[in-house]
Amino acid sequence: MSQNGQDLLLAADTGPTAMVFGAGVLPAGHRFAVHRHPQHQIAWAGRGVIGIDIGANHWVLPPTRALWIPGGVAHRTGTTAGADMRGIFVEPDRCPALFAGPTLLSVSPLLRELFDHMTSRPLTDDERTRAEAMVFDLLAPVEVIPIGAPLPTDPRARVVAEVLLGDPADDRTLAELGRHAAASSRTLARAFRAETGMTFAQWRTQIRLAASLTPLADGVPVTRVAARVGYRSASAYVAAFRRAVGTSPGQYFARTGGHRPS
Repeated sequence: MSQNGQDLLLAADTGPTAMVFGAGVLPAGHRFAVHRHPQHQIAWAGRGVIGIDIGANHWVLPPTRALWIPGGVAHRTGTTAGADMRGIFVEPDRCPALFAGPTLLSVSPLLRELFDHMTSRPLTDDERTRAEAMVFDLLAPVEVIPIGAPLPTDPRARVVAEVLLGDPADDRTLAELGRHAAASSRTLARAFRAETGMTFAQWRTQIRLAASLTPLADGVPVTRVAARVGYRSASAYVAAFRRAVGTSPGQYFARTGGHRPS
């Protein structure tokens, strides 16, 4: 497997229609290097969970979710536990205007069946054109605010950031963490605001929520996820998630049957 994501595209079924399909099994812990494609991409895993980083923003995608990545946008894709990833590449000059920026998409049972139909056997150009038209009709955005926070570059603030990235549940105050970094809370607060565009409290919330996405997508109960990332109760975690993302964890991962987060 290549390290730049091109193996999915090169292994794909090409033709004169709008979409090019590729597939690859990503082993546990695999992460592609940062890369970009001239084509738009619909990143989706039919099995398992994949994570995608674009700048400071982070998306986690179970099989019920995909991410539209506009052509030319640098991104990094990986998986913690392994995934069966599909790369769906869309030629910009052969598709309707869709989404200007990275956009979380809902993958309905019908859309999943279409993806499987288009890769299960060779299709004629007419069959592929009809199927693609249905796919474009079914691409429905999920209205969420991306989760993520940039890292500060100030070396003292970076020490604090690395501590919390290693253990998001660490509930020490900025003053207490400052003793670890040999800096005052005032100095650190200024550094976080200047270099991340967020207060320290906002930054900590973002990295806690980002850390919660993968176990939540894997079906870990909300109560356990909340405790793992530093919330005293599931209700406090859900409230923080809703304030930051604009929807509840259950709506973010909206499953068709099976476990559904609250």
